[in-house]
Amino acid sequence: MSGSVQFSECPPSLKSIAHYLKTASEHDSRDIIVAYWSRLYALQLGLKLSSQKPEETKLFLELMDWLEKTKKENSGNESITNEVAGQAYLENYALKLFLYADKQDREGNFGKNVVKAFYTAGMIYDVLLTFGELTDEVQQNRKYAKWKAAYIHNCLKNGETPIPGPMATGEENEEEEGTEDASNDASQGPQSPTMGFVQPPSVPINPDTGAIDITSPEQLPDPPKEPEKPPGGFQAYIPTGSEESELYQPPQGDVTLTPDQITKAQKYCKWAGSALNYDDISTAIDNLQKALRLLKTGQDA
Repeated sequence: MSGSVQFSECPPSLKSIAHYLKTASEHDSRDIIVAYWSRLYALQLGLKLSSQKPEETKLFLELMDWLEKTKKENSGNESITNEVAGQAYLENYALKLFLYADKQDREGNFGKNVVKAFYTAGMIYDVLLTFGELTDEVQQNRKYAKWKAAYIHNCLKNGETPIPGPMATGEENEEEEGTEDASNDASQGPQSPTMGFVQPPSVPINPDTGAIDITSPEQLPDPPKEPEKPPGGFQAYIPTGSEESELYQPPQGDVTLTPDQITKAQKYCKWAGSALNYDDISTAIDNLQKALRLLKTGQDA
């Protein structure tokens, strides 16, 4: 049902949600979880921006109907029915796209595929606003992904060779205005059509594993065991010995946690479990350490 549904055209007054609707349509037949939350975010944002025009209302009703049916049809999918699981799933999905694009960028493999991967990661990081305020790390990844998509797009458009990796501070803001152009360019897809979604280049990410098809959610590249030099703002968390000692240091006295803190600790544990489903050990450890720190000290990492 999801892949064949046709929605009314997004009216000009709701132009800002069109990108998320497009991201959803690109995932309808590939990853219903991404499609579901992308449309829900588009709906929530659209309702805030609405001027109550008939064409807007028509689109909103279609989205509501689709969301309701999709949730019923996927009642056994925890990443759709449970916000905590859904948030963890999207964070992992966006991070894998981000790391894939960053690796290709650093290796000098520029092209529409890399633009699309960076751009889509940025869109999914936006969708995570559905669940509340973004963490500092997610905010940094989101800004960097959008900037990189615009920067590489503009370089290719002007016949220039992009510079791999992060740029000097300040250049990100100069390039972000080209994000929409990058979206239009990326939406054309790679040279070989794949329903508008990115295909990886022929060079394998890991020489001993062969080429990875990131059009399939199950085959998205896993985060490297030893993260490479991080891009601007992005820092994979690897605890040092001193940090581990601090994390596991018993509190000086009893800590009384608020209901919100207990809920947050539960979320960290849930995210750790979801990360293990994707063999993402480092993310699982990170979330468990944050939960322990919160429970022992009352401080959120």
